[in-house]
Amino acid sequence: MPVDKHVGETLRRSDKQLYEIIESIFPTAPSSAGYHRGLPEALAHTDAEVYRLIEAEHNRLQNTLQLIAAENQCSRAVLAALGSVVQNKTTEGFVGSRFHGGCEVVDSLETLAVTRAKAAFGAKYANVQPHSGTGANQIVLTAILESGDRILSLAMDQGGHVSHGAGVAFAGRFFEVEQYRVDPKSFLLDYEAIRQQALRFRPKLIICGASAYSRTIDFAAYRRIADEVGAYLMADISHISGLIAAGVHPSPVDDAHFTTTSTYKPGGPRGGLILMGRDFDAPIQAGGRSMPLWERIEKTTFPGFQGTPYLNNIAAKAVFFREMLSAEYKARQFRIVENARSLAKAFDRLGYDILTGGTDNHMFCINVGRFREGLTGAIAQHCLEECGIIVNMNRLPYDPHSPRVTSGMRLGTPIVTKNGMGPMQMEAIAGLVDAVLTKVEPTGGREYRLDDRLRLETKCQVQDLCARFPMV
Repeated sequence: MPVDKHVGETLRRSDKQLYEIIESIFPTAPSSAGYHRGLPEALAHTDAEVYRLIEAEHNRLQNTLQLIAAENQCSRAVLAALGSVVQNKTTEGFVGSRFHGGCEVVDSLETLAVTRAKAAFGAKYANVQPHSGTGANQIVLTAILESGDRILSLAMDQGGHVSHGAGVAFAGRFFEVEQYRVDPKSFLLDYEAIRQQALRFRPKLIICGASAYSRTIDFAAYRRIADEVGAYLMADISHISGLIAAGVHPSPVDDAHFTTTSTYKPGGPRGGLILMGRDFDAPIQAGGRSMPLWERIEKTTFPGFQGTPYLNNIAAKAVFFREMLSAEYKARQFRIVENARSLAKAFDRLGYDILTGGTDNHMFCINVGRFREGLTGAIAQHCLEECGIIVNMNRLPYDPHSPRVTSGMRLGTPIVTKNGMGPMQMEAIAGLVDAVLTKVEPTGGREYRLDDRLRLETKCQVQDLCARFPMV
């Protein structure tokens, strides 16, 4: 019995009922365990060079402190789905309307992923096909805007994202983009200033969400502004989507017309996701006719923007969305924020300048240029990496330095939290970072000297800490 006949029903079924449908299609299907068994050994035998590089990356991750706010660590179950035979399937279109045969099983996988995504975020619509968070953003922009239409978004050097309208990216090339900024003293979003800018600029789309903003975002305030000027609102929650799913941060799903996210930043596989709430079936004029917003998004996804979906990634997304619904995942999101606050407070006690004075989410930025004369974000990133501490330089609002130098350093706590570290370890991490940044000798914007003994001592301490909290 073709699965597409069950699509409407399966969107309302439990996981158990959906599995029964799948089993009714192939009731005697043999186990795939034999086929998938020994995949690492097969790689080692076929391509030893790639195998060694993967081993090296595993060792790097295990023996260094991962503090990049844009990174996370997926589960072994997600990895298994990514490396499965599902990756061999090619199809185009959506469930119930494919352009290739043999889609019974992958239709069920995509339906399962959609059902779980909607449950995880409290959404009325979910599109699990985007290949990335940036791709999800571009699908939305292409669906609702014509070339030259106006976008109002947070500037990249103010904490925004390159896909929100930077001149070097897609949005900046094809649309008229004006960007808003944070308050120059508090570095906080000024909603009244954004409102006044929107009233003057009259954008067709307002984008909210950030890649380097550590405070709670008022999505309802953005929606009021969008409604006042007759604009669509897109919320890019890539960095905080895990916190939103767990209830740690307010959700934009019903405030924004479109909510987008990557799926790896909250701890899943590489990929993107588009969610919609109460506006999912609002009408839009496109191609000479009226259609609901969700249909316009799907037609823009395929054939408008991308071809066949990555079905192994969709299978992995389904696994991850189930994890997001678990009590363990939700509890971890609260610990991520607790650790970020503990780490920020530890740096504050050591005399570092923390933007906005702290954090409400998983990350924060430090103005390292104010800690020591000559110290830059680039120097901080590179000298700490030599010592086994992985952070990223970050341009700060109103930064006098170029993007290749920067005054800032951004830190995040998702990975160290997943591996079991807590507030006590955050104190230790701040001490390790401080020991290096206090003694490194800047000789230029990106050049420095670092004592060999300090490098080796710090690296040993980092490896000892990581050994007590191994990757899980």
